[in-house]
Amino acid sequence: MKVKYAIFSLILISNSVFSEQVASVPSLSAISQLAIAAVEEKIDVAEHARVNIIPQSLDTRLKPPLCLPPVTAILASNRAIKRNNTVKVTCNSPQLQYPWQIFLSVRVDILYPVVVARETLGPGDLIVRGDVVIKYVEQAVLRGQQFDNINDVVGTRVKRRMAPDQPIFSNNLCFVCKGDTVSIIARSQNFEIKTIGEALHDGNLGDRIRIKNSHSNKSVDARVIDVGEVEVRM
Repeated sequence: MKVKYAIFSLILISNSVFSEQVASVPSLSAISQLAIAAVEEKIDVAEHARVNIIPQSLDTRLKPPLCLPPVTAILASNRAIKRNNTVKVTCNSPQLQYPWQIFLSVRVDILYPVVVARETLGPGDLIVRGDVVIKYVEQAVLRGQQFDNINDVVGTRVKRRMAPDQPIFSNNLCFVCKGDTVSIIARSQNFEIKTIGEALHDGNLGDRIRIKNSHSNKSVDARVIDVGEVEVRM
C-alpha cells in the first residue's frame, strides 16, 4: 500500500507541474527581443567590430494569441548572418489547434574601425595626420584593403580623389610614387645594405616595382615595405 500511495503522489505532483504552465500573450517588445537574441546567438564577428541588430517594427494592431511557454525564436535558414535576416517566432497556443508563428525581418549592421578622409583629398596630395580620422564603417562599404591605423597612411600620396568620410583603400594611395627618392634595403641571410634610389613606378605595400639605384644606375626589382622604403632580397 505504501508503494501505491507513493506512485499516486508522484502522479499528483506531475499533474501539478504541468498545470503551472500558464498561457499568456507575449508583448510585441518581447517578440522583438527574442528575434534579436536568435541573431546574437549565431553572429560571429571580430572583437573590435560594432554590431547593430534592428528587428522590423511590428504593427501595433498585431494581437498574438495566448502562448504556452516557451515562446521560441530561430533563424529561418541555416545560412550565415547577412545584412538582412529572417527569424521565426513560434509558440503552442491553447486557442489554436496548430502552433502559432510569425516571421520577422532583422537587419544586422556590422561596422569596423577604418581610416577615412576628413576632407576631400585629390591626386598628388600628401597625407598628413590631420587629413584622416578613424570612423566605424559598415562592412558592405569595405570593398578593398583598408586601414585601421592612421600611422599606416601618413606620408603616402593620393592617387584618386577621395570624398570626406570615404574609407581610404590601398589602391587609392602610393606608398612609393614614381620619381620619388626611396630607401633601398638589400638583405641576405648574412648581411644588410642600405642605399638610395629612384622609383620608376608607383607602388603600394607588398608591390614589386622597378627601382634605379642612384649609385650604380642599375635598375632592380624591389618590394615596397613602407612609405618611401623598398626591399631587395639577395
